[in-house]
Amino acid sequence: MAAASKLQGLWNHPAGPKTIHFWAPTFKWGLIIANAADFAKSPDELSYPLQSAVACSGLIWSRYCMVITPRNWNLFSVNASMAGTGVYQLSRKFWHDYSSKKDEEQVANE
Repeated sequence: MAAASKLQGLWNHPAGPKTIHFWAPTFKWGLIIANAADFAKSPDELSYPLQSAVACSGLIWSRYCMVITPRNWNLFSVNASMAGTGVYQLSRKFWHDYSSKKDEEQVANE
């Protein structure tokens, strides 16, 4: 019976499965999966503007999720993950570009 009442609570929640507030963030996980699939790509193929937009969007909307009522934890988790994957991709691109320049300078000095 306790499980049934918890499921009933989830079903009737203002951000539950009967609302767009549940389904929009659920489908937004597709963006996270696509960005995570790009982990296998070479950093040369990554874009600073795209990954900056992904990271900033995730950070901004994560904050927004904590100030709206009711708090939408599904939306928060998807946006926090979006920020995380964006920051990770930016760091990969930055370190690749930084190490490439350093290698080029060493070859030029030799």
